[in-house]
Amino acid sequence: MKTAILVIDVQSVLFDPMPQPFEAEEVVDRINLVTKWARTSGHPVIFIQHEQPNTSIEFESDGWKLQVGLVVESDDKFVRKTTPDSFLSTELESILKQEDIEHLVICGYATEFCVDTTTRRAAGLGYSIDLVSDAHTTHDKDHATGQQIREHHNCTLPNISSFGVKISELSVAKITQSS
Repeated sequence: MKTAILVIDVQSVLFDPMPQPFEAEEVVDRINLVTKWARTSGHPVIFIQHEQPNTSIEFESDGWKLQVGLVVESDDKFVRKTTPDSFLSTELESILKQEDIEHLVICGYATEFCVDTTTRRAAGLGYSIDLVSDAHTTHDKDHATGQQIREHHNCTLPNISSFGVKISELSVAKITQSS
């Protein structure tokens, strides 16, 4: 089964200002471990970047750029998006079809918005998914910490079976130890 890695919205304006998302530096380091494993294993790495005109995350602005700690290689692919759904009005699905991808490894920001929405949409489109349990994050909210939100999604998303594909949550260590 062909696999691709989706790195969602790990962008400067979301990661660099204080307060930072939960475990921001650790998440970037873990994403780098996953993408290194992916490249070594021959899996495409796709960076997805949110944008909104006339804001600090406007296309090509400093805030829109990928977080400086991310390792990016020349063969990586890039997708621009304007909603929490990485598939809606983007070229993501056509890239995945061109590569004959059936399985996605998903990590990034924000757990309860773009990571959640993209995971559900991908499952609805028939992709099996590994949610990287320790490589997605969000900011603390009034109702829950970033850690609590991550834990909630790590428990909730794998329990959705109605899409007919498996959604798993696996740590970076488990993913990078697989072949």
